[in-house]
Amino acid sequence: MGLYLSALLLCLKPLNLLMIFAMVCLGIVFGAIPGLSATLGIALLLPVTFGLSTETSFILLLAIWIGGVSGSFISAVLIGIPGSSSSIATCFDGYPMTLKGESNKALAVGITASFLGTFFSVILATILSPIIADFALTLGPWEYFSLCFCAITLVATLSKGNIWKGLMAAGLGLMLGCIGMDPINGTQRFVFGNPNLSSGISTVAQMLGMFAMCQIIRDSARGEAKMPEASASSCKGFGIRIKDYFENIRVILFSFIVGLWIGFLPGMGSGIWNMVAYGYAKSTNKSKTSFGEGNPTGIWASETENNASLGGALIPMMALGIPGDGITAMLIAALTIHGLQAGPLFMSSQPDLAMLIFACVLVAAVVTFIVQAITKNWFVYILRIPYHFLYSVILIIAYIGGYGISNTMFNIYVMLALCLLSLFMSIGGLPTSPLVLAFILSSKLEGYFRRAISMDKGSYASFFTRPLSLALLVLDAFCVVWPSLSEYLKKRRKIAANK
Repeated sequence: MGLYLSALLLCLKPLNLLMIFAMVCLGIVFGAIPGLSATLGIALLLPVTFGLSTETSFILLLAIWIGGVSGSFISAVLIGIPGSSSSIATCFDGYPMTLKGESNKALAVGITASFLGTFFSVILATILSPIIADFALTLGPWEYFSLCFCAITLVATLSKGNIWKGLMAAGLGLMLGCIGMDPINGTQRFVFGNPNLSSGISTVAQMLGMFAMCQIIRDSARGEAKMPEASASSCKGFGIRIKDYFENIRVILFSFIVGLWIGFLPGMGSGIWNMVAYGYAKSTNKSKTSFGEGNPTGIWASETENNASLGGALIPMMALGIPGDGITAMLIAALTIHGLQAGPLFMSSQPDLAMLIFACVLVAAVVTFIVQAITKNWFVYILRIPYHFLYSVILIIAYIGGYGISNTMFNIYVMLALCLLSLFMSIGGLPTSPLVLAFILSSKLEGYFRRAISMDKGSYASFFTRPLSLALLVLDAFCVVWPSLSEYLKKRRKIAANK
C-alpha cells in the first residue's frame, strides 16, 4: 500500500501531472479521429522514450493510451463513424441521439461510462495482479511455454476471417522473431552477413511500419481522408442526472464484468464483445424497439465494456508478461527497450515501477474524465482537423523515430519493408495482431521450450504430465479444431433438417 501511495504522489507531481494532461489531450485527438488510434499514438511515442527515464516514458505512454481509448466514442456519437472497432456499438444509439439534438447527453454518457470502466477495472487490476504474479512464480518453463503458446493460438484463431490465415500470420511473427541472437547460446542466425540484424528486428521499427505507415497508406487508398461534416447542438450542463446511473446499473455492471474478462484473455478483441454488451442491454431493456433510435442505455453498455477491458489487459501484462492486446504488446516492448522484462518477477523485482503503472492509469482516467467534461463543447472541432496535415506530420514523426533507433537508415528500410508486408497481408486477408503478438512472445516461447527440454534431459513428457501445461495445450488444440468442427456440425444439421 505504501508503494502505491508513493507512486500516486509521483504521478501528482506538477511536471508529471502536466505531462499526463498533455498526453491525455493528444490521446483524445488520436482516438476521436477515425483512422487514427491510441495504438498509433503509442507507436509514434515509442522512439521518443529512448532518451527518457523509465518512469517518465510510462507516464507518457499510459496517458496517451487512456485518452485514446476513451476518445474513440466522440466520432461515433457526432458523425456515426467509430474512432476504433471497440466503439462500433456506440454508433447505433449515439449518432441517432445527435440527430435528435441530444448530443450533449450522448457525450456525457460516453464520458462517464468510459471513466467508470477504466477507473474500477484498474483498481481490480492493482489488487489482482500481485496475487496472480505470486501464483505464477510457482510455475515452471513447461507452464510458461504452454501459456505463451495458448496466447498466440487464441489471438490467431479468434482473428476475423479464416483461422488458418491467423495461424499463418502468427507463424510469420515467429519467423521474424528468430532473426538475430539465439536466446540461449547467443549464436547469430538468419542475419545473412548483415551486422544490423545481429540484434534482431527492432520492435519500434515494426510498430511504426506496420501500424503508423501502413494505416495511413490504407486509409488514403480507401478514400478515408475526407470526414463528414460534424455538428453538435449547444451543450449546457453536464447532460445526465444521478437517476440515470441507477436506471442503468445492471447494464453497467454486466458490461464491466464482460470488459474485464475479455481484456484478460489475449486476443479476444473488445470490438466483438462490445456487441455482446450491447445485445445484453437491448435484451434486458423494457423499450427494446428504441434501440438504434437513440437509447442512451446502448452507449452505457458499449463504452463501459470497451474501457473496462483496459484494466483486464493490464493483468496478464503485469502478472504474466503476456500482452492482452496490441497496445499492451507495445507497452511490453517499451519495458524491453528500457532493459526490463514484464512478468511475475517484474512485480517482485520492480514493485515501485509496477505500482507507478497502475497509479498512472488511475490518474490518467481521472484527468481524461475532467478534460472531456470541460471540453465537451469543443469535440466537434477535433473532427475538423484536415487529414493532409495529420498524415504529413505522422509520417515525418515515423521517419524521425525510425532513424533515431540506431541513427542509421537501416531501420527506415526495415519500416518500409514491414509496411509493405502489412499491406500484402491486408490484401491477402491476414490479420496483423497474431504477427505482432507472436513476434513479441517469440523469444520467450523459444526460451521456455528449450529450458524445459534441457531440464527434462530431452524428454517432452512433462508438457503433458503437468496438469496446468496439459490443460493449456488442450485448450490450444480445441481453439484450432473447434471452428472447423462447428462448421461441419452446422452443415450436418442443415442436411438433417432438409431430409
